[in-house]
Amino acid sequence: MALAQSGAKKDDDREDDAEYSPFYGIEKASVLQEARVFNDPQLDTRRCAQVITKLLYLLNQGETFTKTEATEVFFAVTKLFQSKDVPLRRMVYLMIKEVTPSSDEVIIVTSSLMKDMSSKTDLYRANAIRVLCRITDGALLGQIERYLKQAVVDKNPVVASAAIVSGIHLLQTNPEIVRRWSNEVQEAVQSKNPLVQFHALALLRQIKQNDRLAVSKLVTSLIRGTVRSPLAQCLLVRYTSQVIKDSAGNAPGGDRPYYEYLETCLRHKSEMTQYEAARIITNSSTVTGRELMPAITMLQMLLTSSKPVHRFAAARTLNKVAMSHPLAVTNCNIDMESLINDQNRSIATLAITTLLKTGNEGGVDRLMKQITSFMSDIADEFKIVVVEAIRSLCLKFPQKYRSLMNFLSGILREEGGFDYKKAIVDSILILINEIPDAKESGLVHLCEFIEDCEFTYLSTQILHLLGEEGPKTSDASKYIRYIYNRVILENATVRASAVSSLAKFGLAVDSLRPRIVILLRRCVYDNDDEVRDRATMYLTALEGDQAEREEAKHSLFDPLKIPLANLEASLQSYDPSESPFDIHSVSVDVKAQPVVDNKMKKTGRDSAPSVPETTSAVVAPTVSHEKRLSSIPGFSGFGKLLTSSQPTELTEPETEYSVNAVKHIYAEHVVFEFNCTNTVAEQVLEKVTVVVDGSEAEDFQELLSRSIPSLPYGSPGQAYVVFQKPEGVSTGKFANTMKFVLKEVDPTTNQPEDEGYDDEYQLEDLQVTAADYFVKTSVVSFKSTWESLQSEFEAEYGLGPRESVQEAVQAVIGILGMQPCEGSEVVAANARSHVCFLAAKFLGEIQVLVKLAFGMDAKKAVMMKLTARSDDEGVCSIVHDIIGNA
Repeated sequence: MALAQSGAKKDDDREDDAEYSPFYGIEKASVLQEARVFNDPQLDTRRCAQVITKLLYLLNQGETFTKTEATEVFFAVTKLFQSKDVPLRRMVYLMIKEVTPSSDEVIIVTSSLMKDMSSKTDLYRANAIRVLCRITDGALLGQIERYLKQAVVDKNPVVASAAIVSGIHLLQTNPEIVRRWSNEVQEAVQSKNPLVQFHALALLRQIKQNDRLAVSKLVTSLIRGTVRSPLAQCLLVRYTSQVIKDSAGNAPGGDRPYYEYLETCLRHKSEMTQYEAARIITNSSTVTGRELMPAITMLQMLLTSSKPVHRFAAARTLNKVAMSHPLAVTNCNIDMESLINDQNRSIATLAITTLLKTGNEGGVDRLMKQITSFMSDIADEFKIVVVEAIRSLCLKFPQKYRSLMNFLSGILREEGGFDYKKAIVDSILILINEIPDAKESGLVHLCEFIEDCEFTYLSTQILHLLGEEGPKTSDASKYIRYIYNRVILENATVRASAVSSLAKFGLAVDSLRPRIVILLRRCVYDNDDEVRDRATMYLTALEGDQAEREEAKHSLFDPLKIPLANLEASLQSYDPSESPFDIHSVSVDVKAQPVVDNKMKKTGRDSAPSVPETTSAVVAPTVSHEKRLSSIPGFSGFGKLLTSSQPTELTEPETEYSVNAVKHIYAEHVVFEFNCTNTVAEQVLEKVTVVVDGSEAEDFQELLSRSIPSLPYGSPGQAYVVFQKPEGVSTGKFANTMKFVLKEVDPTTNQPEDEGYDDEYQLEDLQVTAADYFVKTSVVSFKSTWESLQSEFEAEYGLGPRESVQEAVQAVIGILGMQPCEGSEVVAANARSHVCFLAAKFLGEIQVLVKLAFGMDAKKAVMMKLTARSDDEGVCSIVHDIIGNA
């Protein structure tokens, strides 16, 4: 018993030691007090080193010192130069570098550092060089340049490496000084010390980086075998890769000698160099099949390495190669399968996803069995990667949808976070849309999932899908039980979605209508008003005549053509009266802005009500654009209105005047509608005119304009400018200036003064682009509509570095101004690839669909393949021109 207690006590002591940190709970004020130990006549070197360590810890944790505190610490630390203790002297060098004194204080330590730079102790020399180059300016560097040049070729590798690394840093601030070291650095490249050679090569390349020919000559001279350091060899491989890219436009075969060098590096004695050469070869866009195979073979050998880092690097590179050359990676599948059970879960995940990309149809079932035991041992972020790979495999082999769908449904019922479950649900939804035979089994799996689903978002998403697709299946009644269970067991949000889903079954399947009516009558007594209101509305439709049911069916199944913001604004501005609200009077095209309250409009100027910040926007129109514009004198002869843009803000928020513009496109005319609001209570604007300069739009000729007679405070008005243009697509840039007569308002009478003065207000420029000729539209089935279109135009574009694929998707959608379809605008978390579907009509008539395939590399650079389809080949070209000119 005593031994057991003694053992337990020792275990507790070990735990205490493991959790203890010497920096726990330290504060800046107390450490600064401890720094007074630097001034003691008899220095305690151990105590001084501990205090400097604490100061460095605070600085690295983001703590900042005031100028006074930094100065005091700096002067106190300089007194430690009198100590002969080598470890303490090294800490002093570190502290001086981190505190970074001002230019007038640097002189205090300059003499000591220069003395150390010529010291017989090599450690002092190296550290003094690093500190001097960090804290001194260009003038002092000129004085010590001779010493630095000598240090670059010093016999001691520590000193030489310190000087070269300092040169790398100085190249950013004093490049003209470092460039004068070229001969010395060239000599250091031939050093026998691996680290010196590595640093020297890096510095020499940075010195020559702006001279492409010089870099090419440097690489050509070094690939002949003068580089011995494995680190330097890796650098040389990377520089060779850059030379290959730069010479890609030269004559064919001109860069083949560089590939021969890379191939020799595959046989280098250093595994690090072997891998770097293989990675560069596989990443090259100009590599041939013959040149690719040796690199794949070398990576295959690394898969069997005893070192986890080698296996991980090889698996990651092969995983990337599998996206572009899946057949080339097939030979590695046997070795990849052995890694599925690797202790490192990252390696196992890469192996699984690579096999999913390269495997054949016959091995799918065997692979699924191996993955099943593997999934329970990895984190959710790795599981998401596997799920996305399985989705791609299912789309590649549609005949295997049963086993793959069963696997997805199995892991869907296991434990996991929201992102993981959402990735599985999204995958099943995509498979249901892409593989018709998988629809019914997929819906059943989703029904079983919502029985135990703890995420409201996923439940409502699935219920919506069941309402859309369930009535179209061969046995629609089997889904009713699952949906009604949600009404009984779930929260109000899910209950409301379930009521809508039930109503869709009742409207779409006549045989189910009586049963649905009974279920909805029970929902009328729900505790939540949203559920009750929905149930009452749908009951009225289901129990009505055929016409009412058809109208309700269209409202539920057909996409809403009216933007919700427009509908909301129109409802807010609607005055209750004997005539009911007419939804057909709501604008389809213009995005509604926040409305001015009705009470404010009725009070007029006399009451001078306070206007909130949102009154800078215009009142939502209650009639369509075409009808409203045709009623304006001079506009009726323009013909049919083809498109209307969303409002473009031409002023900054919270300025004295608020102006936004809407572009109305006709066959031969463009009407600019300027919605202007005066937000200054003490002013009235009269004779408000927007002057549009079309000098940068050669195809446009100004035809007429309409001004605003008076623009009092808080009451928006519309000014118009009309340009004539050739028929077809014309683009241009327009500069805008608002001119008016400004009159002050008498605060006692709230009436404007008789006299005013001319004034103007500069607005932002307005552009008519090719995207303005496209109208957002929805399609019932993207796939069937896509297959019905005849002309296609495909091209690839580089979108540059992006934070995420989601950011790139949103940017392209914003440029094209088209309607995302089937929820494809949402990208899974941490996804490296994505496909987005867009739909629009050119000039409101010609249907065009777009597929956007995105891919992100390791450096977060995004590539996009854009495929446009339409019955008009010219429309497809216009879509690509929009992206090309963005």
